[in-house]
Amino acid sequence: MTQTAPASVPGLAVRGVAMWRGEQCLFESLDFTAQAGSTVLVVGANGAGKTTLLRAIAGLAVPTAGRIEWRGIDVRALPPERRGEIAYRGHTEGVKRDLTVRENLLFARRIAGSAADIERIARELGLERKLDVRTRYLSAGQRRRVGLAALRLAKARLWVLDEPMTHLDAAGRRLVAEWIGRHVDDGGVAVVATHQPDELARSGALVVEL
Repeated sequence: MTQTAPASVPGLAVRGVAMWRGEQCLFESLDFTAQAGSTVLVVGANGAGKTTLLRAIAGLAVPTAGRIEWRGIDVRALPPERRGEIAYRGHTEGVKRDLTVRENLLFARRIAGSAADIERIARELGLERKLDVRTRYLSAGQRRRVGLAALRLAKARLWVLDEPMTHLDAAGRRLVAEWIGRHVDDGGVAVVATHQPDELARSGALVVEL
């Protein structure tokens, strides 16, 4: 049975979180909350812990101290039927290079249980002529677009994105910013680590500096 969080419970809550790498403290006593319809921009120098924080938010890393909750539940304790509410995209493209663009998108759509129009998404990505090309033959930017397309196919309410603009040209960056904007306007939450906060800044966006 799916649990519904009370209206007073924030979508995402990071409470007193500390992360260490070996004997080095990356950050500590980190606190912030994000309600539905919020953008959180995580900024900081290389090595400050941005990727580590995002992995912890996605439930892929364990905080040294503190707690991270999604809609009132510790992200590490989310039941299987609710794990799909969180979508994480890291530095890698997240595609199978021996599959075509179409096959990658069909696979992602099936995993997400979505009925999204693959052809329409390919047109948005500017890849309609590449649908039957193996992704290994695409440019780094094109592969990045295919990987990010999984966000449009998933039903996740929390997007956790690590440098989503990497390898993208100006048109690709605008498209990703538009997707994030639509997601937030639809009541989702987006947590984005970025070196280009100006391209993603929205009114009311929370900036977390590590």
